[in-house]
Amino acid sequence: MAQINPSILSADFARLAEEARRVGGAEGADWLHVDVMDNHFVPNLTLGTPVVESLGRAADIPLDCHLMIEEPDRWAPAYVEAGAGSVTFHAEAAAAPVRLAREIRAKGARASMALKPATPIEPYEDLLPELDMLLVMTVEPGFGGQAFLDIMLPKIRRTRQLIDKHGLQMWLQVDGGVSAATIERCAEAGADVFVAGSAVYGAEDPAAAVRALRRQAAAAAGPAGEGRG
Repeated sequence: MAQINPSILSADFARLAEEARRVGGAEGADWLHVDVMDNHFVPNLTLGTPVVESLGRAADIPLDCHLMIEEPDRWAPAYVEAGAGSVTFHAEAAAAPVRLAREIRAKGARASMALKPATPIEPYEDLLPELDMLLVMTVEPGFGGQAFLDIMLPKIRRTRQLIDKHGLQMWLQVDGGVSAATIERCAEAGADVFVAGSAVYGAEDPAAAVRALRRQAAAAAGPAGEGRG
């Protein structure tokens, strides 16, 4: 089933609590996507654990934290403790991804691993059973508002094939340039969790934008997408 995770990076930072609630409610967003950047792994600096704790108290949907940071093995568990329901670390930054995924799960959150556009999925095939979600970046991580990279669609398809090959119930997330113009291609390729920033928070009615994107994704996925998740 298609899930829509609006990115708080595209919201009004002066009104984060209100912005978090704008996308929730009945038939609203499934998760609130929180981008954490450290100005080292990526050239930008955003939120940390204190803001995650505050968002967790304000939001009526769970937090999906995407850690674009160095040393996630050291820092990721703190985001579970801060209230994140899902924590994503980057394969390129993790020293011991299996150990880290197991620690995240042991603390009670869903464990997810992200891949930059140039990072192939195949070397990580054996790790997939340790994960609850795999994130394929469809832009270079670090900034919101980038154009969707169509060249990532074959990678999404290969990832879905590997997930299905092993009979896993894990989610396949895409993040970067997801909008009404691109979400159907992602869903057709096999993604079932969609991070949308400006496509949601740039809309006049963000909650309505979430519902519209979900309908598009579900229609594009067809019967194959109904049993996922």
